[in-house]
Amino acid sequence: MSLPILYSLQNCPYAMRARLGLLLAQQPVMLRAVVMKNKPTEMLAVSPKATVPVLVLDDGSVIDESLDIMIWALHQSDPLNLLHSEDPEAYPAMLALIDIHDTVFTSALSKYKYAVRYHEDNEAELRNQCADYVTMLELRLSQHHYLMSEKVSLADYAILPLIRQFARVDRQWYLQAPLPHLRNWLNQHLQDQRFAKAMAKYPQWLENKEEFLFGHAD
Repeated sequence: MSLPILYSLQNCPYAMRARLGLLLAQQPVMLRAVVMKNKPTEMLAVSPKATVPVLVLDDGSVIDESLDIMIWALHQSDPLNLLHSEDPEAYPAMLALIDIHDTVFTSALSKYKYAVRYHEDNEAELRNQCADYVTMLELRLSQHHYLMSEKVSLADYAILPLIRQFARVDRQWYLQAPLPHLRNWLNQHLQDQRFAKAMAKYPQWLENKEEFLFGHAD
């Protein structure tokens, strides 16, 4: 049986999210590394939205939203119990927290990055909009080691890539901000071997049509 195909871009936070989900589920796929300035026609044919990640399953069906890829993978296999299956209220609570991240925070972050890059006058205002969200995460992390509880969950890994991006927009501000628990949480994840594995760089698929086995258990 053929493996699913993942079209991925190394530094895209949404593609990072998908790769993390596949790794955490120990779900093997064949990874095709792409760049946005030269998108494969094969990817465009199955996902006209033309963004990564795109996961093509062995039955030909397509999942092209990063969170949906994580959820699909963890429903195949969840060796770390990231969905907290013993608690029926945990999964909906994770999705609610991620939804705020994927709507309110990501919108504010996009504007904040633009303002910093082009030295807009509203930079501080936009940073404060982002800070409202990360301060809420800080409060959660002051109460327990991970975002949902003392156990790591889907929410931690789904939110991680864009918090990493936020931390890099104005590094000086981030390092002195009253976010000690968030910084510890982020650093812990970034130093984890799973994140390093998710960030491994692969040759572009279009160069020689070489795809790579990814996500399998070691």
